[in-house]
Amino acid sequence: MSRIDDTRDFIPVRIAILTVSDTRSAADDRSGNTLADLIETAGHSIAARTILPDERAQIADQLRAWCANDAIDVVISTGGTGLTGRDVTVEAHRDVYEKEIDAFGTVFTHVSMAKIGTSAVQSRATGGVANGTYLFALPGSPGACKDAWDEILVKQLDYRHRPCNFVEIMPRLDEHLRRK
Repeated sequence: MSRIDDTRDFIPVRIAILTVSDTRSAADDRSGNTLADLIETAGHSIAARTILPDERAQIADQLRAWCANDAIDVVISTGGTGLTGRDVTVEAHRDVYEKEIDAFGTVFTHVSMAKIGTSAVQSRATGGVANGTYLFALPGSPGACKDAWDEILVKQLDYRHRPCNFVEIMPRLDEHLRRK
């Protein structure tokens, strides 16, 4: 069963937060604020934070820029994962992914089912890797961000988490780029 191995040191990671919304501003970005609070409480740092409209190319460009930044280990976006015509965050993430973390969406759906029942089918939360950086797209509600953090990300982004975690394999995410 999963557990924290107290013989290992905690390794903080640097996380960028992207809020995707046509209507939110820094003053009312509740989901972004929820993520920022959870990230800092866990001992990680906010490496960057911005708000962009629901525009696929802009979202993908921002993700690529952050993946190219050595000061960012993880990108978490919130918003734009639904089913409406303006919800293009998942498509933008997939434009950038080298590898998709298929089970992330599945586990998120499982967590959501326990909280909101069959309404969980309306979320398209996703995760992936690009240029040695983890990327996660979460729904735009503070509750969904909290659920994803508390039930998945806080554990997987903790080097002490056993039997395995995302942090311990971070140095190998871009090994294919270093091969000759």
